[in-house]
Formats: sequence, structure tokens, C-alpha cells
Amino acid sequence: MTSTKTPDVWLPIPADEIEGLPKGLNYRFWDGAQDFPADPADCAFYVVPYMKGMEIAVRPLAGMAAVQVVQTLSAGIDHVQPGLGQLPTGVRLCNAKGVHEASTAELTLALILASLRGFPGFVHGQDKEEWRSGFYPALADKSVLIVGYGSIGAAIEDRLVPFECARVARVARSARTTARGPVHALADLPALLPEADIVVLSTPLNASTQGLVGADFLAAMADGALLVNVARGGVVDTKALLSALESGRLRAALDVTDPEPLPAGHPLWHAPNVLITPHVGGSTSAFLPRAKRLLADQLTRFAAGKPVQNVVLTTG
Repeated sequence: MTSTKTPDVWLPIPADEIEGLPKGLNYRFWDGAQDFPADPADCAFYVVPYMKGMEIAVRPLAGMAAVQVVQTLSAGIDHVQPGLGQLPTGVRLCNAKGVHEASTAELTLALILASLRGFPGFVHGQDKEEWRSGFYPALADKSVLIVGYGSIGAAIEDRLVPFECARVARVARSARTTARGPVHALADLPALLPEADIVVLSTPLNASTQGLVGADFLAAMADGALLVNVARGGVVDTKALLSALESGRLRAALDVTDPEPLPAGHPLWHAPNVLITPHVGGSTSAFLPRAKRLLADQLTRFAAGKPVQNVVLTTG
């Protein structure tokens, strides 16, 4: 006998604040509170609370015996993956492709421009009432290498276009061709790194990218090059980066770190030539409208029995 029970959907945004949600689903609000909004066993579609960390993200998974879709509101899924082994087979894990491209690409350009044009020094100078004039590098005529050329990497290149860069090179897990030009495979990095003035990391964190930016990677970068990380802290070997920064050979602009949050007293805070922002790539006014549109579309598909989008893996 087929059950006619209305499926539960756990949302970290109140359902009455999301236009276009389909009828026929039972919406439960849960944003990581200690108490669950209902029995996890009745949840069919779980939207992971945003920016609440791995412990909260995976906490209800063990009880979600009937869940069919797990939807993150982040581009990355590394905070959910440790709990996937507790799920039944056939569960689709979806990421938030389309939600963070604009915000993350904006921050990437802000980090590049602030670092090149010496903004951290200007802020310190303002604090001390010092007029720190000088001659600073421009983004114009620079060679940029984007490591991780998915939707965010493409959005970053879109915003680089007006800045008259000399070259934009692209790297992804596997080689392919795009309308803007070739995308190189990760294996091509040793040949591409010495030619780049700016290296932007926008790759997901997985087995192939954990610690990707280690001593060898950094040694292959050109003297004076700028490393920009808007991916995940674990993509970079922090110890190796500290060594490169302290030598004065490289600069860095980091929206993510390892460890994260970066604890007080950590040497990275005061390393030379580094600009740090506290993982705010996606945390802007652009987030909620795009997140709500994604959820309305995904749940409309789910309620109609159509395939959901952005499936990055299926359990089992």
C-alpha cells in the first residue's frame, strides 16, 4: 500500500518568505537550532542551514531514513560529505550553483584590486593619519590564472574582461574548450604557474584539491605573484604559504583559511603581504534572492516528480 503522507521539507528560510513554493509539501523551518522541527524520519527534502558548519549540517542525517534530496545553499559540499554514509542509497546531493557566482566573483575582484593597489596599507595609514602616496601595480596588463573553472571561475573571468588583462588562463579537473578559450587540466599547472601574475583559486575541496597549493605549487609561482583564495582553506597548505609570505616572494589575499575561523594568535594574521577577509564570498545581499529562487525551482521540480538540478553525487 502506497503512503499518502505529505512529505516534509526542512528549510533554513521560513516558507512564507519564499515566493513560488509548490503546494502539497509540508514545510518545516530549521536553521540549526538544538531542537528539530519534526521527526527527521519524515523528511524527504533537506535544505542544509547556510554557513552553520559541518556539525550542524550533518546532525539530522542519521535519522533521515526517507530523505530523497539534500540541498546545500553553498557551492561547496565538503561540510555535508562526512555524513553521507548515514543516508540510504539513491539520495541526490545538490549544490547551490547559480547562487554565489555574482557575490564571489565580486569579492575576488575586490581582493585583487585591494591587494595590488595597496589598500591595507592605506587603511593603516588612515588610522595613523599618514599620507602614503606611491606607485602601485595595476590589474591592467596582468596575466591571471583561474584554478577551478566552474561557474564561479567563469563569473570571475566575466568581471575581469573590462580590466584589460594581458591574459586569462583557465584550469579545471579535466581539459575542455569554452567560448572564451581552452580550459587546461590540473596536470598543466607546472607550466602555467610561472607565467601568472595572479593565481585565483575557485576550485571545490575534494580529494584531488586538498593541499593542492603546497610548497611545489608556490615555488612554481612567479616572484611577486598574488595568490587569491576564494575556494576553501584546505586547498592551501597553510604552513607552506606562511613560508612563502615570510620570504617576501609572494603575496596573498584570502577569503578562506585553514584553520577556519582563523584563531587569535595565528601567525597568518600578521604575515607580510597578506589580506584576509572572514569567508564572506557569498554572504551578501545577493544571496537571499538567488537562494530563494533556487529553492522554489528545485522544490517545484521535486513536487512534480521531475529531476532536480545541480546534482553533484548520488549516495550508494
